[in-house]
Amino acid sequence: MKKEMMLVIVSFFLLSITAITGVYAVEEKAKVITISEEKADISGDGIEEVILLKGVPYQDDDSYLKEIYIEVAGSNGKVITFPLESGSKAALQLTDLNHDGIKDIFANVLTGGSGGIVNNYLYSLKNFVHTDLTIPEPLEMDAKFLNGYKAVIKLKQTGKSYLFDLKDRKKYYKKLGFYYKGKLNEPTELSVNPYNSLKPIPIGDGNMGLKGMQRVTGAANADTIALVESTWTYKNGQWKLLSSDVKQEKIK
Repeated sequence: MKKEMMLVIVSFFLLSITAITGVYAVEEKAKVITISEEKADISGDGIEEVILLKGVPYQDDDSYLKEIYIEVAGSNGKVITFPLESGSKAALQLTDLNHDGIKDIFANVLTGGSGGIVNNYLYSLKNFVHTDLTIPEPLEMDAKFLNGYKAVIKLKQTGKSYLFDLKDRKKYYKKLGFYYKGKLNEPTELSVNPYNSLKPIPIGDGNMGLKGMQRVTGAANADTIALVESTWTYKNGQWKLLSSDVKQEKIK
């Protein structure tokens, strides 16, 4: 009798463990969300693939995704995964950026920080070969404050310099101790941000390129001094700068 009771207790315990494990499995599976779904031939075999952008949010914070990835169900029966960085938002576009006649996977992830920085990704799956096409590096700049409530930005790629009159921020900078009687208390550089946005755009002759936007800030992240635009094309396996533009941002 005691042996039979022990068997009943053990059986009940094992069933309970199985049930709990099943619940956790369902909960874990429920964490994965599909952000977007696309269908297109990205391998070049004439048959559409299914491209899913997926994310895993934190249990206590659905506004931030701790895992983000692209899942491609290939027409060859295989599933290919492209892991991305974590962030607050993610988006995906299919467009031919390397000009080989086959659409590429372009994705971006908003980091969620106060700077509004975006991480970008570009992949080709031609002939089912996973190729990282990378993205163009953000423009390099020498940027600094000058005496007389001014600033200068010089683009290293073009050699062009841009001068900015910042007298509309005079009181703010004086309060922070940047200037004394119009002169800098010490040499101070501006902050050059990575891309705040990068998106595909038509660049002529039926081709697509990328247009990036970078913020240049002064005393604080909210102190935007200039917006720097750059337009790029993919040629001979690398990114080539087509044009750049620097615009002063007035305080509001």
